[in-house]
This record gives sequence, structure tokens and C-alpha cells, in this order.
Amino acid sequence: MGCDKSEVSIVLVDDEEVTRLNQQYFHRHLPTNVISFPMAAGDQGAINPQILGDVVISAETAKRQSSAVSGKVQEEILFLLIHGILHLVGFDHEGSPAKRRKMEAKERELFSLLIRPSRQR
Repeated sequence: MGCDKSEVSIVLVDDEEVTRLNQQYFHRHLPTNVISFPMAAGDQGAINPQILGDVVISAETAKRQSSAVSGKVQEEILFLLIHGILHLVGFDHEGSPAKRRKMEAKERELFSLLIRPSRQR
């Protein structure tokens, strides 16, 4: 991904806190599963280019979503972390369908690479 010496801050919160952040920064009054705050964007990006940004994950939402997918909260949090980091490095799923497909393919690829070794234990 071209960011092997980069740092990411990961914060796990509840639905109340993620709703507050979603309202404050995106004017959406509802919980969401993950929010990314890129540090490289804007005028402040040059201050410390090794810091990609922050990924805030709602553990409550991840728990609800995991029951519909794998049943494993840890795997859902990992998937949301991948999603958040992809946003930090420039991927977007809210644009064109082609951009969404590209991001979803990269999510699946990275998740598969990371989850496979733990399932072999």
C-alpha cells in the first residue's frame, strides 16, 4: 500500500460516542461502524507524513454486524479497521460504482491475507 512506515491511531468506542463524532464532523445524527480521520489531508498533512490518521470503530455496531456475518466480533473489527485504513490511504466507496468495487475488492484481499493465518491455528 506504500505506507509501511506509517502510523495509525485505532480507537474503539460505543455507539453513543461514534454518533457524537458522526454528528460533529459529518452532520449525521446516527451511529456508524467506522469513521476515518486522515492526517495527510489538508494543510496539516506535511507536519508528520508518517501519521496516516485515526480510525474510530464502534465496538457495539461491530458486535451487531458480526452476528449477521461470521459471528466473530474480532473478525468484524478487523474488517472495519481495514475499511478505515483504506479510507486513510485514499480509497472511497461513496463515489462511482467503479471506486466502490475497487475498495471492496481490496478489503476482501487484505482481510483474506490477515484472517487466513489465524484460522489455520
